[in-house]
Amino acid sequence: MNLTKTLMATTALGFAAGAVAAEDMANEMTIVSWGGAYSASQLNAYHKPYSENTGVTIINDESSAEAVAKIRAMNEAGNVTWDVVDVVASDAMRLCDEGLAEELDHDAVLAAAPDGTSASDDFGDLLVSDCFVPQIVYSTTFGYRTDMVGDTAPTTVCDIFDTTKYPGKRSLQKRPIDNVEWALYCDGVAKDELYDVLSTPEGVDRALAKLDTIKNDVVWWTAGAETPQLLADGEVVMGSTYNGRLFSAIAEQNQPIGMLWDMQSFDLDGWIIPAGLSPERKARALDYLKFATDTQRLADQAKYISYGPARKSSAPLVGKHETLGIDMAPHMPTDPANASNVHIYDYEWWADNRDDLDAKFQAWLAK
Repeated sequence: MNLTKTLMATTALGFAAGAVAAEDMANEMTIVSWGGAYSASQLNAYHKPYSENTGVTIINDESSAEAVAKIRAMNEAGNVTWDVVDVVASDAMRLCDEGLAEELDHDAVLAAAPDGTSASDDFGDLLVSDCFVPQIVYSTTFGYRTDMVGDTAPTTVCDIFDTTKYPGKRSLQKRPIDNVEWALYCDGVAKDELYDVLSTPEGVDRALAKLDTIKNDVVWWTAGAETPQLLADGEVVMGSTYNGRLFSAIAEQNQPIGMLWDMQSFDLDGWIIPAGLSPERKARALDYLKFATDTQRLADQAKYISYGPARKSSAPLVGKHETLGIDMAPHMPTDPANASNVHIYDYEWWADNRDDLDAKFQAWLAK
């Protein structure tokens, strides 16, 4: 377990989600996320103020990439050590279907919008699972080294497959999600037919065959911070990662990196509470969720990273970067200038097919 930060606090104000008194809640909790610039944004927007207001110690764990497997193992062992876990929507659906995440009455446990709009109406269609509290809209997209692509920068996702025009290593996430969709799209499949094609064995084989054309040029990553570092070191010419990680490398670190928004893959990230917590730990987790997902808190996260807040009421409150002073709205994946050709990720399809595709993808990698 990668425990990276323990936050100590000094005051004892409560933000109880329900009628549970602060003294009946756990005074320490482990929150699991993805690390890097993303965890830093949560630290500043949620963890620090919550700890300062409650006196609760928060242990920040960066194991979200392995969340499903680890929660399954913890549940089987009867020893659930995580309290709140940041996962993508499809993983939340899988954990909910397996009874490994708590079902939530969103309007009962989450704060309403400032104007009284219920949480369920404020989050709207982004409440894709009874166990899931959406936090941000993000995208997986591509960055490239501006000084390594010649006079013509890449403009389409299919440039990833053009090793003649853009020689050098690429970095791709070590999972089938996004990679197989991009592969089929660049093999001529229309966007609205991607999941129909992937639903057949022949379609999966076709996607993997397209990925075969660059397999020897790929550096596979598992943590979102890897591609920005690989780009900064000049070890890859282009690579996929989360748009907020690229924003951090470009705007905050002044790296010679450009963004390729074409066919960016929209997704949701948010919170689940693992099943199997003691009453005291569950009460603390619910209390944290109510605090961390209110309108202002979700808008506050956008001060630190270019992800769109999941609540409608938060969007008008998105302002400038906390330290750079630049307007954040144009750096959001949902900005019209960035969203002319997007890939809409199918959460339900992946929730139903993830385990099977993972097995096929890993077998392909091993060849």
